[in-house]
Amino acid sequence: MKGIMIQGTASDVGKSLIATALCRAFANEGFRVAPFKSQNMCNFSYITYDGKEIGRAQGIQAEAAKTIANEWMNPILLKPRLGLQSEVVFLGQTMETISGKSYRESFYEKGIQAIETALKKLSMDYELLVMEGAGSPVEINLKDKELVNMKVAEMADVPVILVADIERGGVFASIVGTLELFTIEERQRVQGIIINKFRGKPNLFEDGVRWIEERTGIPVIGVLPYIENHMIAEEDSLSKPQDAVIERTDLYSFPSELEDSKYDELAGRLLEHLNWEKLKEIMEKWGNSDEVD
Repeated sequence: MKGIMIQGTASDVGKSLIATALCRAFANEGFRVAPFKSQNMCNFSYITYDGKEIGRAQGIQAEAAKTIANEWMNPILLKPRLGLQSEVVFLGQTMETISGKSYRESFYEKGIQAIETALKKLSMDYELLVMEGAGSPVEINLKDKELVNMKVAEMADVPVILVADIERGGVFASIVGTLELFTIEERQRVQGIIINKFRGKPNLFEDGVRWIEERTGIPVIGVLPYIENHMIAEEDSLSKPQDAVIERTDLYSFPSELEDSKYDELAGRLLEHLNWEKLKEIMEKWGNSDEVD
C-alpha cells in the first residue's frame, strides 16, 4: 500500500492540520488520496452521507482530499465520557460505553481486524493514504496494545514522518527522546522530521535543523510556521475540553467553493515551507522497495 503516516512527538503538535494539507496537496496533483486514522479519541464527530459517525478531522480531511468521507477512514472513534469511560463508535455506529481498561482488554483483536479490513477497502479505491497517528507513539505502558501509531504503520507498511511542536519548547529532546524509545525497526520507518509551529523566519532555525539531522541521521523536510486563522476545525483531544458540544454535519453536502478554498490556501502555505519533492520521494522509494497487497 502506498502512503505516508504523520506521527507526533506528543498530542496537539499539529498532525491533523498537516495531514489535511497533504490530502489537498496530493489531490491537487491528481492523486486519488484518502485520509486514514485507525482510532480517534475526541468528542468532535462528522456524519457521513449515509449516516455513519467518524472523527471530525477525517471528515474534513476527506473534503480536502476531494472525496466523500466514509467509515473506513476512521473505523474506531472513542468519545470520552464521565468516569474514565468512553463511548465506542465502531465502523460508524455506536456500540457501547466502557472503561479504558475494559476497552484495552477486550477490544484489541476486534480493533486489529477492523483496521485490516479498512486498509484493504481503502486500498481498492485509492492510490495512496495520508495516515495520522495519535498522541505519542512511545507511550511505553500502552504500547503492547496500541492501535493507532507504529502498529498501524507496520500493517500498512508505510514510512513515517515525525512532527515536533517547537512552540511548546523542548523540541530537540522530544525528537531525540521519541526516536530513542523506538525499536530499531520502528526507528528505521521514520524517514523524515517536520518542525511545526515555528514563529519567525525558518532560516533562523538552520543551525537547529543541522543539529537534528547530524544527531538523528534523518532529514528535516520542513520547518512549518505557526498558522493562525486557518479556518480548519481542530480535532485533537487536547485542543478542546472533553465535554465540548458534539459537532455534527446533519446533512452531508460538498463544501461550497468558498469553504473549499481554505484547503487550497492551507496546502499552499504548508508547501512553501515543506520539501514536497522529498516527501514524495520518501513515499515512492518506500513503496517501491517492498510492495504489499
